[in-house]
Amino acid sequence: MVPLPSSAIAPAAAADSIVIDARNVTLALGQPPARVEILRGVDLQVRAGETVALLGPSGSGKSSLMAVLAGLERPSGGTVAVAGEAFERLDEDRLARARRGRIGLVLQAFHLLPTMTALENVAVPLELAGVRDAFARAEAELGAVGLGHRLGHYPAQLSGGEQQRVAIARALAPRPILLFADEPTGNLDGRTGAAIMDLLFNRHRATGATLFIITHDPGLAARCGRIIEFADGAIISDRAAA
Repeated sequence: MVPLPSSAIAPAAAADSIVIDARNVTLALGQPPARVEILRGVDLQVRAGETVALLGPSGSGKSSLMAVLAGLERPSGGTVAVAGEAFERLDEDRLARARRGRIGLVLQAFHLLPTMTALENVAVPLELAGVRDAFARAEAELGAVGLGHRLGHYPAQLSGGEQQRVAIARALAPRPILLFADEPTGNLDGRTGAAIMDLLFNRHRATGATLFIITHDPGLAARCGRIIEFADGAIISDRAAA
């Protein structure tokens, strides 16, 4: 594993601090009588360093909740704070800055830029954020996910598992305190998906980022320390994993 430059390491959230504090969060689309309630009064607190699975069937509102918690979607009601920053008080520019410093995202569909190499896909967002050692940090992070030999390859030259490794490196290179992974193995075969999950948990331990996984797979959820079951836009169970 390639060590990260010291400037790449951001201060971690204090142990046992609250990194997610959501209170009575609602999300609705449309107007009466066609109004659709997607989130129904969600209350949720997550502490620094936890591994949390949000488990539920497709269409239950899991990804919508993630979007609200990550500051990608404004809730219709309630409050969301991440690492003490109240998202509802921020305008769009300040919200984007708050996300950049706090939140990493790994999605099912990779979302790599096809005209950029693996190294550029990780480094360019860092450059745009004003990181001086962007390419050195990106190279170190790609080495940490086992892709130090694939820096110059484009997404089309990489397997699905390798593309997801690039996405993980991109998400963790800024050293967020909170990493969301939304169905991260959904486009992968079982063996590759298991390797990706091993990597996610390993990088969680190495970086100290709180890991929040959205999944419909009970087996994957069982790997987390805490399982939150979700149905019809609401939490129906919140328990420690067996």
